[in-house]
Amino acid sequence: MTTVLPEPARAGTPDRTTIRQVGTPDVGVRSTQTCAASIGEEPGAVASVRVLRPGMQTTVQDWPARVGYWHVGVPPSGPMDDLSFRLGNRALGNPEGAAGLECTLGGPALEFEDETWVCVTGAPVPVTVNGRPVREWRSVLVPAGGVLDVGMVRGPGMRCYVLVAGGIEVPEYLGSRSTFTLGKFGGGTGRALAVDDAFVLGAPGRVTAGVPGDDQPVLTRRWELAVTEGPHGAPEFFTRSDFDTIIGTDYEVHFNSDRTGVRLVGPKPQWARTDGGEAGLHPSNIHDTAYSVGALDFTGDTPILLGPDGPSLGGFVCPVTVVAADRWKLGQLTPGDAVRFVPVRADRAASLREVGVGRRAAWPIVLSDGGDGDDGVLARRDGDDTFVTYRRAGNDGMLVEYGDMTLDLELRARVHALHQALLERSVPGITELTPGVRSLQVRNDPDRLSTRALLDLLGEVEAELPSADELVVPSRSVRLPLSWDDPSTREAITRYMHGVRADAPWCPWNIEFIRRMNGMGSVDEVFDTVFAAEYLVLGLGDVYLGAPVATPTDPRHRLVTTKYNPARTWTPENAVGIGGAYLCIYGMEGPGGYQFVGRTTQVWNHRSSGIGEDPWLLRYFDRISWYPVSGEELLDLRADTAAGRGSLQAEDGEFRLADYRRFLTDNDSSIAEFRARQAEAFTAERNSWRDAGELAAQSIEEDRA
Repeated sequence: MTTVLPEPARAGTPDRTTIRQVGTPDVGVRSTQTCAASIGEEPGAVASVRVLRPGMQTTVQDWPARVGYWHVGVPPSGPMDDLSFRLGNRALGNPEGAAGLECTLGGPALEFEDETWVCVTGAPVPVTVNGRPVREWRSVLVPAGGVLDVGMVRGPGMRCYVLVAGGIEVPEYLGSRSTFTLGKFGGGTGRALAVDDAFVLGAPGRVTAGVPGDDQPVLTRRWELAVTEGPHGAPEFFTRSDFDTIIGTDYEVHFNSDRTGVRLVGPKPQWARTDGGEAGLHPSNIHDTAYSVGALDFTGDTPILLGPDGPSLGGFVCPVTVVAADRWKLGQLTPGDAVRFVPVRADRAASLREVGVGRRAAWPIVLSDGGDGDDGVLARRDGDDTFVTYRRAGNDGMLVEYGDMTLDLELRARVHALHQALLERSVPGITELTPGVRSLQVRNDPDRLSTRALLDLLGEVEAELPSADELVVPSRSVRLPLSWDDPSTREAITRYMHGVRADAPWCPWNIEFIRRMNGMGSVDEVFDTVFAAEYLVLGLGDVYLGAPVATPTDPRHRLVTTKYNPARTWTPENAVGIGGAYLCIYGMEGPGGYQFVGRTTQVWNHRSSGIGEDPWLLRYFDRISWYPVSGEELLDLRADTAAGRGSLQAEDGEFRLADYRRFLTDNDSSIAEFRARQAEAFTAERNSWRDAGELAAQSIEEDRA
């Protein structure tokens, strides 16, 4: 029988209040937030909470968080352990997704102005109210002026959650209150909590005694994760032996793990391919495609489970994907823990909607009689212009791929046509659409739209798409400044040489490395090629926040490189680099692996909340060209852009596939000559790497590019 506890008395809540924030937020989100008053309360004071001690990494999160922006490089964020979070909210009578606090390794000390019900869930942790121990997973009343103190996580597990009756009221950013610290937005401040931060609470609901024992998840030191096969399985990308090893090995959680991804230590794959072709030298490299949260991403030989703050787009293979209902476990994986992947049938996975016993979270093992046994390939179809492959991307997603593993703008145009057709249909059950270079990821709610129904729908839409000759796409001409060989990129190379690797083939100068790999006579020729090129934007969010992945429309301008190995630990915001045959502008500061050519102005506007004005600068099929500026001039332009004084040089136009085909035909001989020279230089570089043991030693670290 459910026990209903009385609501705490509160002095009253006004209709609107200003959020008090100590210090200057990174994102500049200072706004009023509507707070509903509790029944019977008179307008006046606001129930608020003050931070006395923030804990190690405590952030405001909500659920399902920032859905709908994966296609422009904005991760969902939200609680890594959604189950513990939602159970705590339910116990307090809140909506399951009401904003609360996620605490990593250790929790905060919070002072409550009015008496307030709280519930602490997740990993085992000592909890006190005014110095008196209280139970985790139970609803606890903190008196007016009282202090809730959440100590250090004792384990097993990594994260605990502090939920409060009424939820935390902070301004939304792109439709969510969740904090994305790398992007410096959400949570009201764009960062983790700090001493003297304060926030207000919403109206409380009907509080219960706590979370029933049967609903509480079991935490352990050896985890079994239910996974589905795909999208990139054997024998195309991995050998059969590789796949058997992946599902038959206990991997170890590496200490260098966070909300972007959980790095694992395990055996090196043998690989079914010798390299990634145009996508890069390592066999893990593929043309950029959308990732799934929970995918096991092999960045080179290093396996990483992608988290809710991970990148949406990248160029590495993923052999298995954790099912949606088991992704809560990623939030509790602790360095040194063992992880075993257990294949399951996608249609038998538990529902993400379930937070009780149906979630199977109280089981320390995954009961399964095997996976789907299809290597992640759901179907293959021959179309009028090219063949289509449908790959499983978890139990809640599908990856639609066109043609062979090659860089072909016709394939990207085909992806665009499918993307637009699905947007126009607005099918219930489709939650997200994210295009890649030759693919479209379709996320679906399996409780509303099954995989079989989605596959039938995609086949129906495919049959209605226009032929390639009829494909016409809106395409702006966009001119951006480029500070060639910018001082900030030189600094990044220097840091890399001092802190990561000094003997890399691309050091000490990336541009010289690009020259060598492409068989050019001088670095001036590299300069001329980059500034003569027109780069077609194929995807956004390649390195978060509207960062474009682009390639020259003219193949004779298509420089080819490989990525850093291991990746850089620091890349300046808006650095411009080349990796494989692609160019990228880094949307924010962080790690990276593309070879630098310079730096440009911002491609993401933090001054915009996304309501009324999109914060991302570029669009699919924009054609970027560069004009040179000095490093000093670029700093002035960046300051103007940050202050809202910048302007975009853009002109509307179209990309017609029929015209592009004619261009390729008319210039066939010179394109072939360029590619032959480039291939010769690329092969020579590869052979020199082999002679030096570079390829045999490859173990590419996580690469946000």
